[in-house]
Amino acid sequence: MSKFYLTTPLYYVNASPHIGHCYTNIGADTLARFKRLKGDEVFFLTGTDEYGEKIYKIAHQNKESIKFFVDRASEKFKNLWKILNISYDFFIRTTDEFHQQVVKKVVSILFEKQDIYKAKYEGFYCIFCEAFWSKAQIKETEGSCPDCKRKVEEIKEENYFFKVSRYQDWLKRHLKNNPSFVKPKIRYNEVLGFLENNTLNDLCICRPKKRVSWGIDFPFDSDYVIYVWFDALLNYISGAGLFYCEEKFKKWWPADIQFIGKDILRQHAVIWPIMLRALDLEPPRVIFAHGWWKVGEEKMSKSKGNIVDPYNLIKEFSLDTIRYFLLREIPFGLDGSFSYSALINRANSDLANDLGNLLYRSLNMAEKYFLGKVNPLKKDIPEEFLPLIEELKESYVKNMDNIEFHTCLERIWRFINVMNKFVEEKKPWVMWKEKRIDELEWFIYSLLEGIRIVGVYLYPFIPNAVSSIFTQLGVKVNEQLSIKKSEWQREAFYVKKEKPLFPRFNVS
Repeated sequence: MSKFYLTTPLYYVNASPHIGHCYTNIGADTLARFKRLKGDEVFFLTGTDEYGEKIYKIAHQNKESIKFFVDRASEKFKNLWKILNISYDFFIRTTDEFHQQVVKKVVSILFEKQDIYKAKYEGFYCIFCEAFWSKAQIKETEGSCPDCKRKVEEIKEENYFFKVSRYQDWLKRHLKNNPSFVKPKIRYNEVLGFLENNTLNDLCICRPKKRVSWGIDFPFDSDYVIYVWFDALLNYISGAGLFYCEEKFKKWWPADIQFIGKDILRQHAVIWPIMLRALDLEPPRVIFAHGWWKVGEEKMSKSKGNIVDPYNLIKEFSLDTIRYFLLREIPFGLDGSFSYSALINRANSDLANDLGNLLYRSLNMAEKYFLGKVNPLKKDIPEEFLPLIEELKESYVKNMDNIEFHTCLERIWRFINVMNKFVEEKKPWVMWKEKRIDELEWFIYSLLEGIRIVGVYLYPFIPNAVSSIFTQLGVKVNEQLSIKKSEWQREAFYVKKEKPLFPRFNVS
């Protein structure tokens, strides 16, 4: 059994979760379920980032204690992951005591190695992004933050810095020697190009308490707290057991894949591997930066008022409809434009018509013609099915391992469409009329077995719907959760039809 450790970014608790957060965790959950289907032992980490000046200010504005604010905000994410059926193994919070101790120990180790030093800083600071900018950087944006375009403030203060610059050449070599370190390829080129064309500045890793009091205490200087980004990145190793459970850490580290949004690529593909190098730890095997869901041509953001509320979306449609749409509509590494019309089209065409109707009429025929018990003498694979079954057998694992969710679903739907065409061409009602009973039973068995195999492949994507499919087919759900079950192998079916799997939605 192989091990597989995957992570999502920690979600900042300054605002409620939106569909962009869901996208990352649904993608990660799909991969985790697939790896379990393969027989791998999986550790799936997610959580919340809860420190920083922004959090303090929002809690103060709301006239709430910080602890109350972050506890409630973190719980919102936990509740949403439960609704979305996210199968994470551990939920970490940066306010967890064990994480704070790991962060302090890391800072102490790096200081002893002289990778951390104290110096005076003059520059510009964006409270919203909690980021420092040089005069040259904000000159290009006419005095505003290059990321969020908000006003920045000029500051002069003493801070502690991490010697990022010391490791720039190492990181360039690592990228060139490991071209799959950052995916997709466009993001790899972006990171390498940035390193080739810029000199890295050392990273300020603290904030003076007189300005920011909400953070992890700096271990050897009580006037400072640790910078929120430096603290948050360390969750990937604290969550895996570094310093307090070495056996666990040796088992899981390095992470096999770390999912992030493309807006935090530099923190994860530049700062993070350098932090690990300074600690003499291996970098993660893959950093995968997915695209954004936009509304029109704009990125979703609270300030623009174009956030898509996941709770309302799930209530209006269904959990698996949302999961399917997000992973089917666009390749996972690219940007996509969210629209209700596109969502409704996928729900009606792919889910209700193609998959849902295929299941419903196959079960209906099994009950109508054979009282729900289908066990033909002949169990050969129809020649119409063979090319698609072979294609899936050859491509499914490769596509999933490469995070090609869109391609994978496309190929599964080709098989679903072949089965729908099989019904139209074979005309089972004629077989019944002409009393070709053995042929009819084999025909219905073939559909049921084809649907069962589709269910195995679809389980990582739409687990609730697939559980319903297996139940209606009369097969035990847990017994089907293995990639080995995608072989043509079922002996008989004892079916029980329920209501249609997916409803149809009115386009208007």
